[in-house]
Amino acid sequence: MAHQRVVTIGIFTAIAAAFLISAVYYPFAPDRVASHWNPAGEVDGEMAKLPGLLILPVAMLLLAGLFALIPKMDPLKANIAKFRPQYDRFILTFLVYLLAVHVVVILWNAGTKLDFNIILPLGAGLLVFYIGTLLQHVKRNYFIGIRTPWTLSSDAVWDRTHQAGARVFKAAGIIAVAGSLFGEAAWLFILVPLGAAAAWSIIYSYIVFRQVAGSGPA
Repeated sequence: MAHQRVVTIGIFTAIAAAFLISAVYYPFAPDRVASHWNPAGEVDGEMAKLPGLLILPVAMLLLAGLFALIPKMDPLKANIAKFRPQYDRFILTFLVYLLAVHVVVILWNAGTKLDFNIILPLGAGLLVFYIGTLLQHVKRNYFIGIRTPWTLSSDAVWDRTHQAGARVFKAAGIIAVAGSLFGEAAWLFILVPLGAAAAWSIIYSYIVFRQVAGSGPA
């Protein structure tokens, strides 16, 4: 399939770019590199340069492998095939986000001090919004989506929960993007709406389950 080939090339390109950037910067990197920042945007963690420059590229590689295995492991793999294009685009979007984080980390260590409280929350908000887009298309399976005992028990409960959940996660993504304007508080605009969206989706799935159970077989 042409679409899957294009996405696969994009995934390999993102991973290769992360490793290449680290390799190019390695000779110029200090012995210890900044690897973690607090909510104020200040460095509060360092690593030796080899693991510090490899941690995100290796994580991208491992996650790509895990994401590729999921459709093969799921007993409901035929359902995953129904939304495979959207799933593949999510993988690429997530890896591009990690690549962007890697670039920002490299630039910081190279002397270009970008504002993490703007760039990373902005990217995270866009990623959460895309998760909402993915939820619109997800069919019942055991690995991807809002998986509760109630959604897994019924296609009707699954579909209604995911259509509603998609809107809630998109809203959380928009709030997270807006939060990038609020400096040190930006991460609260990610974590609070995301946690609320997840909790709401779980509760809503139970409510829908009770409604469906009360109306007869799904």
